[in-house]
Amino acid sequence: MPAVPFTRTPTAREHRSDLLLAGVLFVGAVLSAGLSSIAQIYGDQQAELWTAVVYAVVVTAPLAFRRRWPGIVAVVTATAYFVAVTVKIPELYVGNIAMFIGLYSVGAWMNDRRRAMIVRIAIIVGMFAWLLITMYYEAIKQADEADVVAGAFSPYIAFMMIQILLNALYFGGAYYFGERAWHSAAEREVLEQRTSELEREREVTAAQAVALDRVRIARELHDVVAHHVSVMGVQAGAARLVIDQDPAQSARILAGVEGSARDAISELRQLLETLRTPGGDTAEPASTLTLDDIAELAAASTDAGLPTEYAVIGEPAAVPSLIAVNLYRIAQESLTNARRHAGAGATADVRVRYDEDGVEVEIVNTGRAVAQLRPGLGQLGMRERAAASGGSLEVTPRPLGGLRVRARVPLPATADARSTR
Repeated sequence: MPAVPFTRTPTAREHRSDLLLAGVLFVGAVLSAGLSSIAQIYGDQQAELWTAVVYAVVVTAPLAFRRRWPGIVAVVTATAYFVAVTVKIPELYVGNIAMFIGLYSVGAWMNDRRRAMIVRIAIIVGMFAWLLITMYYEAIKQADEADVVAGAFSPYIAFMMIQILLNALYFGGAYYFGERAWHSAAEREVLEQRTSELEREREVTAAQAVALDRVRIARELHDVVAHHVSVMGVQAGAARLVIDQDPAQSARILAGVEGSARDAISELRQLLETLRTPGGDTAEPASTLTLDDIAELAAASTDAGLPTEYAVIGEPAAVPSLIAVNLYRIAQESLTNARRHAGAGATADVRVRYDEDGVEVEIVNTGRAVAQLRPGLGQLGMRERAAASGGSLEVTPRPLGGLRVRARVPLPATADARSTR
């Protein structure tokens, strides 16, 4: 995206401050003119006092618009000053200040930087040309005086050199400070833009974090509620069927429903504690699930009516808690889906495999043939969990019916540890 050219636009408050500045300098110019007239700074050659009042208006009034039309203001104040000195209007000091402010304003506020440079250079060159002409004219007038021709450093020549030096500092300072003001404003604008961009990025990041938290919460709630409610529904239905013929079996099944309810409440409580604690930190781990708990999951699935075999293949290795929880939830969701969709007489097989490269959890169930997978919240949650663990997930229909779910997560640390044995 191309950068937007920097421009300065004065505010209403800045316009009011310029108007106040012009008023203050006008009063100062009138007082300076009165005192200069009394002091006879030009001797018998100075102009009438009324010309000083007119000059005060001309040299100070444009400053009220110095930020709006800086180039015009600088030209007007400089021209008025040169004319006033030439015709010897009895006022010098406020005119100097007004011309300095005019030149400064061109550098600080003129958006066309090329034109700003041309205006200032033209005024400075004109000033020095005028000064040299004036010096030459005065030198000719005093050429017959012995002290002028006596040497290169006569009082008159020394005075003129001081004038040139002071004017160089005067105009150079106006040019420099105007440029500095412009560049400082440009840097401030860039800083404000970056601050605004960072604020927008922070808001986007916060919104993304909230969205990710909502997805995580939805995934956890789906896994916990879907599994336990499914188990309780199946067990309650079985208990209803045998309650009259086998009260003892019915009581055993209802005890399983009670246990599932307690497990669901416990997991929901842990989830809510995690959400209620600032920063997600709780006094105890948010989940204590490990891959070994998949054995209990398989047993619960068998009790819920889906006979499930469980096996561990390979040498068990330490698995980070986050990966263990995600793999447990994938197994849990797979068995829940099998109970809901596989149909009567289905079975399941859960295998946890450890090898040199990582860990794999595979859940295979028999049952109804699946012609086409229909993505749902459960399958989406499993894929998100596998991706969050740095692994992959495969969900494929079996030719003879049922599904195969395989989640694999690499464990480079484990592989390194085994290679060193």
